[in-house]
Amino acid sequence: MQPMEYDALDVPDEKKMELYRAMLLPRMIEEKMLILLRQGKISKWFSGMGQEAIAVGVTMAMAPNEYILPMHRNLGVFTTRGIPLHRLFSQWQGKPDGFTKGRDRSFHFGTQDYKIVGMISHLGPQLGVADGIALAHKLKGEQQATAVFTGEGATSEGDFHEALNVAAVWHLPVLFCIENNGYGLSTPTSEQYLCKDLADKGIGYGMESHMVDGNNILEVFTKVKALAEDIRQRPRPVLLEFKTFRMRGHEEASGTKYVPDALMEAWAQKDPLENFVSHLLETHVLSNEENERIRAAIAQEIDAELQKATAAPDVDVIESNELSDVYKNFDLEDIEPSIHTKNIRLVDAISQGLRGAMERYDQLVIMGQDVAEYGGVFKITEGFVEAFGNERVRNTPICESAIVSAAMGLSINGMKAVMEMQFADFASTGFNPIVNYLAKSHYRWGEPADVVIRMPCGGGVGAGPFHSQTNEAWFTKTPGLKVVYPAFPADAKGLLASAIADPNPVMFFEHKGLYRSVYQEVPTNYYTLPLGKAALLRTGDEVTVVSYGAGVHWAIEVLDAHADIRADLLDLRTLQPLDIEAVYRSVEKTGKLIILQEDSLFGGVASDISALVTEHCFEYLDGPIKRVASLETPVPFNKQLEDQYLPKARFVTSLLELLAY
Repeated sequence: MQPMEYDALDVPDEKKMELYRAMLLPRMIEEKMLILLRQGKISKWFSGMGQEAIAVGVTMAMAPNEYILPMHRNLGVFTTRGIPLHRLFSQWQGKPDGFTKGRDRSFHFGTQDYKIVGMISHLGPQLGVADGIALAHKLKGEQQATAVFTGEGATSEGDFHEALNVAAVWHLPVLFCIENNGYGLSTPTSEQYLCKDLADKGIGYGMESHMVDGNNILEVFTKVKALAEDIRQRPRPVLLEFKTFRMRGHEEASGTKYVPDALMEAWAQKDPLENFVSHLLETHVLSNEENERIRAAIAQEIDAELQKATAAPDVDVIESNELSDVYKNFDLEDIEPSIHTKNIRLVDAISQGLRGAMERYDQLVIMGQDVAEYGGVFKITEGFVEAFGNERVRNTPICESAIVSAAMGLSINGMKAVMEMQFADFASTGFNPIVNYLAKSHYRWGEPADVVIRMPCGGGVGAGPFHSQTNEAWFTKTPGLKVVYPAFPADAKGLLASAIADPNPVMFFEHKGLYRSVYQEVPTNYYTLPLGKAALLRTGDEVTVVSYGAGVHWAIEVLDAHADIRADLLDLRTLQPLDIEAVYRSVEKTGKLIILQEDSLFGGVASDISALVTEHCFEYLDGPIKRVASLETPVPFNKQLEDQYLPKARFVTSLLELLAY
């Protein structure tokens, strides 16, 4: 290995000392943490020993108000940004004075105060989040860079490639920092990728890339500083591969037995801290005496801060606190619908709701495939580019995962985002950031996801297995997401306005079969409707019918054809929050309940409603609860097969059976 060169890099002595202290602090903290780990005072540790130069050098090169998205081996980012050590120690001990109230461990947290956005264990999504943060800076005319870290193993994930492609296409000022430390847990790079250098991956995206000696603090600092200054003026992404090595295991329990001794010894000679302190001593920038004083002062600070964290109270285990933090508290502004109406289709109402929100919120961005000049495949955003411009109405590459993550990044950086899934079925390719990032962010570290994902869904239009799912149950199961599913134009317009106003992540389902088949008188103004309130469409004392989406219209057809049936018909409108109290009230009156959903039966919303009513209203029931749903198959294409699949015909039979019970 080549010895590290410092002399050729023009860095003032004062800055060298600042860099040295910044590297020494995380190293000494780690040495302390390894002792605490052996004592059982912390549960897990991911060591960054040997990689401190990267975290410290990048952080020192960035402006204090620029976002950094580190990984679990980047303690130097947190310490260099000046986070009080007792708060870090509290975080690792699961204390309330940490950043996640004991709900997450290690470095799985962020803090707006220090412009740090921590990673999740799925690694890849944070790259797309960096894209969104950088996009927000660009849209607001702020000349700021964003730095995001990843490891060589995560460069194999699809999110890595999607995020690089989006950043390149949109010319986003992001520094993608790959820490290539030789191993993804125990898997060597020879089994991770075939290219010689990971920096070469930038070529395929038309992206500038560089290789940096990740153990040379001066090279890291000067290179990143120059690039950050440049991309602030000429926004573009840059890929940086930092060659480095970790001197301990992936985490302490894994050890390093899989690493050849010779390789470990060779990299030990390139220890970033030991080499740099030798340079400082040899060039008389630092004396042995001063070095001892610095180390003693840091040790004293660590002990004092650790004592403060240890003395801090443990988490109060209060159920209501946990439940109340899943969503950000939000008071919806009640804007009444006007008396002036126009008879329009569901598709028009959704378009109007979007347009009204775009006019109301200057920092709202719409993203999706073909949503700009083309107007989306359903023409909902037709004319939006002319009204709001290409910056706020953005065509995206076909990379749902990165765009969901970018929407999260926009939210983190103070904007709102509406993402259109071209079809609800395609949410599967963005599933990870939806359920693991958007849904959990506020509960984990108090950061809401101000994101609406529009979900054109549903069968009955001969679109087959990949364009017909109504997959709301994927998301109603996930705490932290809100799920809206209107059946009528007026509801769709008002609920969409409310969903966009809400700072929490909302999955907004729009049934394709209703887009152009359902008309209604819709108020012409911008108005809101509360989430979590069902609509009682018909009243009767004989049976309660509960449905949502297209099922509401099927129920209306059946009840119209059987005028003698006295039924309460409830349109749920939103599935999370769910107005279960409205169902209870109706069942207490009628004594019988039938639930109709388009989704297949097992694990669907109807099952939970049935269970809840059984638990809470059993004594009022005069018959078995009936659930009617689609067949347990994928959605078929052929019309006759699709008609058999959908529950509309079976609903009549089940309803009459229940009434006859």
